[in-house]
Amino acid sequence: MSTTENEKGEVVVVFVPSPGMGHLVATTEFAKHLINRHPLLSVTLFHIQTPFDSAIPSSSYTHFLSSSSSERLHLITLPQPPPPPPDHNKAASFMASLLESQKSNVRDAVSNLNNIGAFVVDMFCTTMIEVARELGVPAFVFFTSGVAFLSLVLHLHTLRERDNFDATELKDAPETELIIPGFANPVPAGVLPSTVLNKEWDSFFLSVVKGLKTADGFLVNSFEELESHAIHSFPHAHHHIPMYPVGPILKLTTGDNDNDVITWLDHQPPSSVIFLCFGSMGSMDQEQAREIALALEASGARFLWSLRKPTPKGTMAPPTDYDPEELVEVLPEGFLDRTAGIGRVIGWAPQAQVLAHRATAGFVSHCGWNSTLESIHFGVPMATWPLYAEQQINAFELVRELDMAVEIALDYRVEYGAGRNTLLSAEKIERGIREVLGKDEGGRGEMVRKRVKEMSEKSRKTLAEEGGSSYSHLGRFIDHIINH
Repeated sequence: MSTTENEKGEVVVVFVPSPGMGHLVATTEFAKHLINRHPLLSVTLFHIQTPFDSAIPSSSYTHFLSSSSSERLHLITLPQPPPPPPDHNKAASFMASLLESQKSNVRDAVSNLNNIGAFVVDMFCTTMIEVARELGVPAFVFFTSGVAFLSLVLHLHTLRERDNFDATELKDAPETELIIPGFANPVPAGVLPSTVLNKEWDSFFLSVVKGLKTADGFLVNSFEELESHAIHSFPHAHHHIPMYPVGPILKLTTGDNDNDVITWLDHQPPSSVIFLCFGSMGSMDQEQAREIALALEASGARFLWSLRKPTPKGTMAPPTDYDPEELVEVLPEGFLDRTAGIGRVIGWAPQAQVLAHRATAGFVSHCGWNSTLESIHFGVPMATWPLYAEQQINAFELVRELDMAVEIALDYRVEYGAGRNTLLSAEKIERGIREVLGKDEGGRGEMVRKRVKEMSEKSRKTLAEEGGSSYSHLGRFIDHIINH
């Protein structure tokens, strides 16, 4: 299809985010940035549902989006697939088949669109690049993680193709160090993502990254000031694919500021509360939750703890919230009573609102990339506790590469269907809490706090102001689409 002007003079950009709130929200916010920057661009965004969407906040988010979208942002929700059979517990094959099955739905829907200028597909939706090729339009990948991680997956795939290097063989050798473009320090195998280390995910990983390499360019949710080493080294390692750092893409307007969590924070002293939150899919089993409780009580810190109930083994539904009577059973006896004056244990948390609050002093985080960017934006230092996906490598980058977080753990991981790989002790957790609050004797916490505050200022300027690096990169991308 040609990108000559249609009746409205608009050029349509098709967005295909993968399932999951982190991907959906970041992609939608990026789409808004695009249409706000250029009057000739409109966006059609496809929402891929999972069989579990009715149980997670994405359904309410997409309802809000569809009712409040601008005239140039159109949401199309694709048919919801049936749940997998009860004995189907392979997350990798489920995701691959889900995305593949939606290709025909996307193909049918775009046949009704005119003047498609480009496809922008999520990092996991590279199978949709085929549809763009059929239409003769360029296809870009919106990469919802950082540039260093993008370099890592591209490099590991190259090693596999060129040297027959199999990263799954490193699963039992976590101390083995790798030299990876985009990282200034050697990367231990123990912080590589599970999708790289596990045989179950091998074919999915190879397929996704092979697809990445067919893209016409990468739009990465990061910015030069944050990942300067990774960004400057990218053209040398992957010179044939253009890369645009256009972040931080964040959803910062969160709605209701009158909920009881924010009201509780309003009554806490400035910079006094440690916030513990592990993402929309993060949870802790009872044994690990008890260690966290002991650490919080020993630290004496004010705290807000988002504690979610683990998903039953063998299922792929997201975590749920505990009932109050269940919390009494899960946590150490008397913990809730003894800490009632200084802490709260809650379920789902309005994360952006909490991070923005003047009372919040530190963030014990799973190191999801969206959460990382939010924490930096609001100037809240992190203590790293990764769980799954690429969170281990994010934690490594934050602690060892960027000096922008303190370490509780770098290689903690929760394997689908197998649980966690270790138990973090209350003593180790307490040390991390003290450090991120700047109460450590070594002084690293204070250094981290200072660096995060400085990066917060840069984060707020880079995309919002002319002359900002991300503002310029986004402009280059728009020029490419309009002039294609």
